[in-house]
Amino acid sequence: MKIKFLLTLIVVVLAYSTSYASFPVKRTVQTNTNTELTTGNTEIVYTPITSSTAAKDLTVGIILWFFLGWAAGHRWYYQKPVLYNILFIVTAGGLGVWWVIDLVNMIQGNF
Repeated sequence: MKIKFLLTLIVVVLAYSTSYASFPVKRTVQTNTNTELTTGNTEIVYTPITSSTAAKDLTVGIILWFFLGWAAGHRWYYQKPVLYNILFIVTAGGLGVWWVIDLVNMIQGNF
């Protein structure tokens, strides 16, 4: 019974966590002011908002990874989704696998 409940909880958490956009999008409207056109065409351009995680310091991230990796300290610092952080804590960093993968991604700049 406990296994069924745990698996159901994991499925619900994963379903919820993938139900929103993975990055924010800023909507900007540009108006074409070409003198040849009398209708004034309007273009809607979607551009991704630059994430604040690019400005985060790698040294601080690695220190948090080393000392607070069990509590997903580095993931909280880089503002990863809350549900993934909780899943990281509950599964003990994917039994250490996700923990090491996070370090490799931080060093490569893909985190």
